[in-house]
Amino acid sequence: KVRAAKLAERAGADYVKTSTGFGEWGARVEDVRLLRKALSPRVKIKAAGGIRTAEQVIEFIEAGADRIGTSSGVKIIQEFEKLSGRRED
Repeated sequence: KVRAAKLAERAGADYVKTSTGFGEWGARVEDVRLLRKALSPRVKIKAAGGIRTAEQVIEFIEAGADRIGTSSGVKIIQEFEKLSGRRED
């Protein structure tokens, strides 16, 4: 993982992505931490695959993700709105 990410960085990549979301597993917080330690701050990290809750989004951002890829965006935003007290459903 680190080797591939460093190759992408040397090639000039702006972002590396944790997974496609089509494998056996999706994004892992541990992978984001590993990549963040290995890459320069110039290279951003996109966590994608299996992220379905606001809590998961927070975990990935705290681990070093700069962007989140998800098919559950509407649900996650609704969860954040409830957490912030903006909506009463």
